[in-house]
Amino acid sequence: MIEVVAADWPAPPQIHAVQTTRRGGVSREPYDSLNLRSYTDDDSAAVQANRQRLRDELRLPGEPLWLRQVHGTAVVDAARCGAGEPVADASDTTASNVVCAVLTADCLPVLMCADDGSWIGAAHAGWRGLAAGVLEALVARAGLPPPRLMAWFGAAIGPAHFEVGPEVRETFVRAQASAALAFRAGRGDRWYADLYALARLRLQQAGVQRIHGGGLCTYADSARFYSYRRTPDTGRMATLIWRSALPD
Repeated sequence: MIEVVAADWPAPPQIHAVQTTRRGGVSREPYDSLNLRSYTDDDSAAVQANRQRLRDELRLPGEPLWLRQVHGTAVVDAARCGAGEPVADASDTTASNVVCAVLTADCLPVLMCADDGSWIGAAHAGWRGLAAGVLEALVARAGLPPPRLMAWFGAAIGPAHFEVGPEVRETFVRAQASAALAFRAGRGDRWYADLYALARLRLQQAGVQRIHGGGLCTYADSARFYSYRRTPDTGRMATLIWRSALPD
C-alpha cells in the first residue's frame, strides 16, 4: 500500500490534497520504491506500475496532469491539456475531477485552493521558480481576491540542509528585503536557505495570508522521502490536488 501525507488545511470538503512518500511502489534502488517521475533512468514499466497504484489506491478521478518541470513560471490549465507532459511548473483548474500534480525531491510543492473550492492549483517551487515568481503567477491565475485563497506546503528540503551560494540570497533580498530573515550564515560565503519561509513571504506579499503545512524535510528523512541533494540519482514524489463535483 502506498503511503501519503494528507494536506492539513481547512479546505472545503470537495477538495482532496495529498503528497506521496517514497513508500509503496515497485521501483528498485536507487528509485525505491514509489518513483512517479517518467524521465529518469528508472524502468519505465515500474514508473507506469507506480502511477497505476497511485490512481487505484487514491481512487483518482483520472490520470494526473504530469508536467515537464523546468524551474520556470508557466501555469497551464489542467483541464485543457491534451496528451503528453506540457512544459510548465504549475497547473490550475476550475473543473471537477481533474487532478493537478507536481513532482519533487527537495523543491517545495505548493497547493492552493479558493475558500469555496471553486478553483485549485499546484506549483513546483524550487528556489529558481520562487525567485522568478511561480507562486505569484499561480495566484494571478485564480482570478480571485488573494485573501480568498489558501495554500498548503508539502515536504521539501529543510533549512538545516539547503546550502546555497551568496547569489541566491542576493536574488531574494534584492527583490524583498525581509527575505534576509530566511537565510542563515553557513561556511565561508555559503548560506542555509529556508524554502518554506521564502515561499511564505512571497505568498504574503501577493496577498495570500492563509498558509498551512511546511516543516517536513526531504533531506533528513531518507526513509520516507526522495532527496536530490542527498542522492542525485533518485525518484520523485507527487503532490496532487483535485476537486469533486458538489452533489445536486
